[in-house]
Amino acid sequence: MTEIAGKVAVVTGAASGIGRATAELLSREGASHVAITDVDRAGLEKTAENIRASGGNVSTHIIDVSDKDAIYAFADEIAGAHGGADIVINNAGVAQVALVEELTYEDFEWVMNIDFWGMVYGSKAFLPQMQAKGSGHIVNVSSIFGLISVRTQAAYNSAKFAIRGFTEALRLEMKDTDIGVSCVHPGGIKTNILRNARFLQSTTVAEQEEAQAGFDELAKTTPEKAAQTIVKGIKKNKPRILIGLDARMVDWIQRLLPTRYGFLFNRQQEN
Repeated sequence: MTEIAGKVAVVTGAASGIGRATAELLSREGASHVAITDVDRAGLEKTAENIRASGGNVSTHIIDVSDKDAIYAFADEIAGAHGGADIVINNAGVAQVALVEELTYEDFEWVMNIDFWGMVYGSKAFLPQMQAKGSGHIVNVSSIFGLISVRTQAAYNSAKFAIRGFTEALRLEMKDTDIGVSCVHPGGIKTNILRNARFLQSTTVAEQEEAQAGFDELAKTTPEKAAQTIVKGIKKNKPRILIGLDARMVDWIQRLLPTRYGFLFNRQQEN
């Protein structure tokens, strides 16, 4: 069990979507302080306003999670102001839509630096604080695309599979401690991730809008429901947190058809 009441929580990517909803819920669950980060100042301030309106304590930090020095400075700030973090949710992420042959190294690095390295920095910067306290919980947000791969998502798949591998290794290393480690695999969540994604320069506005419309149709789970699932998973110290019926179905399908699931999902993607 991981207690939330009276704990110091850190949430990255908290300007909207899952990050915002989770930060707000942690505060309502009794966290003594919630430190939230993002590069979207306006969105982050809105999250902070919501937390303060419900009586919570919050601080905002404009941070690019791909900046290792900034993350470590942030961790030092939390240690100095609050004695360190008890719960860290590495949620910040971006997406890239492109075929491998068209994917530039710059765009690939952009995804990996934010999605993967941002998670690594957040985990390693705050882990010593939890070890000093003797307890804590690290939550790293992967995706259903950390369970299966689909076309046009090579960079995103790479980052999300890497998050899963890193997190599962860390969990094994922490098994004899009171530090919990969870990997989150959301299915379709109604967030802005595709609106903020990078597309090929050859992709027309109409094609991008069509992709977003398709995502919106498939995204059945609200950020608030996702937050509830994450917080419940933290409390129960679940190693893997699947969000949504689609995530649970994908998990079973890739177990049953580990080398053939791609024919099913890629065919659906092309229709």
